[in-house]
Amino acid sequence: MGKKKNISDLFFFSLIVPAILVVIWELACNYGLIRMTILPSPSRVFDAFMRQIANGSLQKNIAVSLRRVIFGYALGASLGVTLGTMMGLFTPLEKSLRFLLEILRPIPIIAWVPVMILWSGIGERSKIIVIAIGTFWTVLINVIDGIRNVDKKYIEVSTIFMKSRLDVITKVVLPAASPNIFTGLRIGVGSAWISVVGAELIAASSGLGFLISYSRELAQPASMLVGVFTIGVIGWVINRLLHSLERFLLKWNINIR
Repeated sequence: MGKKKNISDLFFFSLIVPAILVVIWELACNYGLIRMTILPSPSRVFDAFMRQIANGSLQKNIAVSLRRVIFGYALGASLGVTLGTMMGLFTPLEKSLRFLLEILRPIPIIAWVPVMILWSGIGERSKIIVIAIGTFWTVLINVIDGIRNVDKKYIEVSTIFMKSRLDVITKVVLPAASPNIFTGLRIGVGSAWISVVGAELIAASSGLGFLISYSRELAQPASMLVGVFTIGVIGWVINRLLHSLERFLLKWNINIR
């Protein structure tokens, strides 16, 4: 009971700062300290949010972006986990790919958007590939680090007990590296949203990125902020879901909070 109360108190206090900022923002707009054409008040943003909910446009754009993120994230995360595991376990493979990956990794995801449009057209495929690329790097690095940082004592003990290499990998290495893997998966969600917005800002006729870009062209900052805050809220919800899944699957790890 005490633990639940503490969680409720922490959640309550975490809302205080955003609430104060919203009040200050509203007052600054009402007293003319902020130009409404640049930064509309929270009440106007809320009105724009309700209008988009009422006409169904926001739900449509959310559904389009979510679909793209889900497919792209699944592709990028699965490739990142697979290749990261192989590179973490087999040093020769990691050394042979290190130079190539170090060249490709710093390339901003926005730079891949026109390349993917050229290669795959302006349809859904190019956007999903861009999201997959954005997700891939975060997951890959965390998986490699997680496997490389597994305590060697675990591997030595499993070897002493005559475990096969497959048993060592599946029952020792991967479980020990799973906190890092989940961290990569959670951070990858943020990368996926960054990627989908970048792709939709440049080439899309629907989605939250398109909503932001189109609202800017029409000089509708309230609608633009609706898209921005919607992305933040959805990203937070997905992150919390992954965190809950992590805590459920890794109950044995006392470091999971």
